[in-house]
Amino acid sequence: MSDQEDSWVSPFVFLLFCASSIPTPGGAGLLQEPSPQRYFSGSEPGRASLAFFTHQVSPGAQPFLEQIESSAEALQDYGISVVKVNCPKEDVSRYCGKENALRKAYLFRGNILIREFPTDALFDVNSIVANVLFALLFNEVKYVETLTDLQNIENVLKGKSNMVFAYVPATGTAEHRAVMEAAFVYGTVHQFVLTTEAALLKATGNDDPNASSAWLLFCHCQRATDPAQPCRRTALGQPLTLLNIHRHLKLMGAPLVTEVAEDPEKVSTVHLQLGLPLVFILSQKETYEADRRTAEFVAWQLLGKAGVALLSRDLVDLNVLHRSNVALKTPDEGVPIQYLLLEDTDEVITLVEDKNKVKQIQEEEEEEGDEDEQENNNQDIQDDQVVEAVSRDKKRELPLEQVLVLTEETFPSSLSGAARTVVLFYASWEAVSLAVLRSYSEVADRLKGTPGVLLSRVNCWDWPGICTQENVTQFPTMKIYQKGEQSVTYDGMWGTEELTSFIILSQVSCPLKLATMEEAEGYLRGEFPSELSSHHHTSLLGVFSTATSEAREAFEEAGSILSGHVKMGMYLEDDALALSHKYSVSPPALLLARGRGRSVEGIALSKQSVQDVVQMIRYELLDIFPEITVQNLPQYLQLTKPFLILFSDGDISRMESKEMLKLAKGSPQQAFVACWLNLKKTPVGYGILRTYFATVPSLPVLVWVNLHVGGQVFKFPPEQSITEVNILSWLEKLQAGLEIPSSTLSEEDWKPPLPAYDFLQMMDTAMPELPLHNSHPPGDMPAQHPPKVPGGDTAMQEEPSQQTMAEKVGSPGRDLRGTAPRLAAREKQGKRHSEL
Repeated sequence: MSDQEDSWVSPFVFLLFCASSIPTPGGAGLLQEPSPQRYFSGSEPGRASLAFFTHQVSPGAQPFLEQIESSAEALQDYGISVVKVNCPKEDVSRYCGKENALRKAYLFRGNILIREFPTDALFDVNSIVANVLFALLFNEVKYVETLTDLQNIENVLKGKSNMVFAYVPATGTAEHRAVMEAAFVYGTVHQFVLTTEAALLKATGNDDPNASSAWLLFCHCQRATDPAQPCRRTALGQPLTLLNIHRHLKLMGAPLVTEVAEDPEKVSTVHLQLGLPLVFILSQKETYEADRRTAEFVAWQLLGKAGVALLSRDLVDLNVLHRSNVALKTPDEGVPIQYLLLEDTDEVITLVEDKNKVKQIQEEEEEEGDEDEQENNNQDIQDDQVVEAVSRDKKRELPLEQVLVLTEETFPSSLSGAARTVVLFYASWEAVSLAVLRSYSEVADRLKGTPGVLLSRVNCWDWPGICTQENVTQFPTMKIYQKGEQSVTYDGMWGTEELTSFIILSQVSCPLKLATMEEAEGYLRGEFPSELSSHHHTSLLGVFSTATSEAREAFEEAGSILSGHVKMGMYLEDDALALSHKYSVSPPALLLARGRGRSVEGIALSKQSVQDVVQMIRYELLDIFPEITVQNLPQYLQLTKPFLILFSDGDISRMESKEMLKLAKGSPQQAFVACWLNLKKTPVGYGILRTYFATVPSLPVLVWVNLHVGGQVFKFPPEQSITEVNILSWLEKLQAGLEIPSSTLSEEDWKPPLPAYDFLQMMDTAMPELPLHNSHPPGDMPAQHPPKVPGGDTAMQEEPSQQTMAEKVGSPGRDLRGTAPRLAAREKQGKRHSEL
């Protein structure tokens, strides 16, 4: 509801309206009519009236007459008159008949009968007002009996208007009257829905609803633009009175987040006017979008309890803002605004719900600096960079909405329901698992919408039976399941690029058998198969004749080993000889189409054993003059060859690249690895240079280092230009022992300063009563608590409920970046699953 739509319902006018609804003694609003004929002839068309017909009042009917006369003033506020019609003694018509006199009251609109009420249903003022308004608003206020009826109304309203859903134990009560009076005022703005069914109250999914108490929900259906998205709901936390309902609807109609660009002391919102506090989330232009999402998330959590405003540091010149990220303004006069430094959004919510929290936070702020410094020096955390990174970002929630959470019940059906299911097995308290979840969430975002691929995850701490069944012996483990085939386990690097490439390559057979010459040529050009058309890695094609069955079998077995890591095809047809001769080789042979230019290179396949073929393929797929990164360095270290590295501050020049490429291709049997390292993309290179030379030399610099023998480091003379001739001349001097090394690396083994954690033992110690690998029937999982890992954090929580998922849809982000410190959501135990 917008402010414009309900501006006519000012608080002052509404309070007068509520006061006028309180019954007063007497019948000042009761109209006396001498006869039925005069009543019907004088009725105004369209005007509602409640009439009762009487001959002579008996003593037993006196209490009813007192109540209906008392209701006259209350109904008059809604334009409804209460009429007492005197029936002549001889009148025995429908309304004045002896059997009907004072047994019923009748609601008319003009001369048209709307509803007749037995007098025992109109037992007091509340019941009279409630029943009369309910009858008049019958087409505006929907009455529902089942959850299906309620959901159908929700679906119609989505994206259009909001809904007010009320439960009252019985009609005619004070709560029923309050709902109907609110519907009379706000019915043109919101859709009101009423029920008296206790079963429906429980079916709405609210926590322990009390069927003996009235209850009201505001359903934000106008924001639910997706038909599959449920309407968010905000319950009225106070008793169901007219004033409380009005207050609740005013709060629901206020802006979710107010943007502020002035001194907070001058800010006034509807929340402060209604006696609620106002929370300011401090922001800046560089982090506006992230801070706005955080403010919206906090606002949804505090809806009806406090207002939320986004305060820009850039537009407000207050020194106090520089060391704070949240401010709290209370409605109490004379109370100064509190500027605070909070850890996460949970503390913001607690700040509103617990008034003592403000003082506690202010006392703790003075000690936080020393504690942070002590934590940063903690040897257990510094021992492992992964644990340190996870500990540092432990409150940052991951966008895992695209990753399906699997349990013991859903795991089998998920594997059978999708053509290809990718499953990440992890432990929610283990550092590497949490780090890999970040990469996995990025992979899910990249592969969103890819047909036939389902990304999912299994928390082995929650479901150890699944992990035992799937032979998961370490965390994390990623497997790909395909119908009718054996699962494939990933054994590469855990970066986003590597994981994405593995999943994409796993979509096709390895090796892919090609049936025609056209398919083989298209494969080398990167046009076949269609699933890999956007995949620009090197294509490798094995060409075999019928006489080379042993080499073909070794190649096929190598393909099963390299599945997901290499793009491999195989051509075994009568014209295979012609295809191989086109590239100057004879079967068995390998054809490699490298890069975007798709230049094809023919290589004779002389190896016969499977391991030899695997090693040969891996070697041939390495770049001739690669750029060394953290991800690919292990592949080149496995060659156990000396490194000739060109360190550069950015991309190398075309001339340097050309000369180094000529050198790499011309070296005898590639006796060394010629490569380069971009310090801008891989800043760890600065540390490497400092280890080699104590200080970083002028760049570019060419270095020879043999990590496997001697560890001597040689620096190419900086006064010489980097050309093939100069480098070869320099390398000859190195071989002859005529150059002096710049430094010699230590032979000391690289070992962790502390022993590794025995996670399995820690699990047994934490839960001695629960076997490590044990399956539990649905609904019988015992309460579990993850072990306290040194330097880590407790992160295991239950999976999100449907309501929580709806909240995430409405508020996708919760970080307040750039503030000091950054706010992020620390989810409550049992409500959300935020592993990192």
